[in-house]
Amino acid sequence: MSAPRLTAEFWVKAYLTRLRLADIAAYVTAKGDADAGTVLVKCATLDGQARAFSRSYDLMTGARVWLELASGPERDVDEALTRARSRDRDLWIIELEDRAGRTLLDEPGLKD
Repeated sequence: MSAPRLTAEFWVKAYLTRLRLADIAAYVTAKGDADAGTVLVKCATLDGQARAFSRSYDLMTGARVWLELASGPERDVDEALTRARSRDRDLWIIELEDRAGRTLLDEPGLKD
């Protein structure tokens, strides 16, 4: 029997709490399906650049991983997120602002 799956909304709330504790500004700019919505994370480094990440599966191991969806000028990353949201209205988009580009997505509990 597999472990119960966290809802998207629960994961987002927990992630926002961890970001707040690390003093990383974060905003939910698109709220998706509370139970099964996909989460995208955008990190703006406040110098006109940004990166966006999407959660996926490693095809070789089956492990959950965060993949870079887009990077470069912030307006280009925003356009990629707008396109993704137009294809999937259940998407959550969380935007971070951190000069060092920290997302915490590589930390235990968030990376897997």
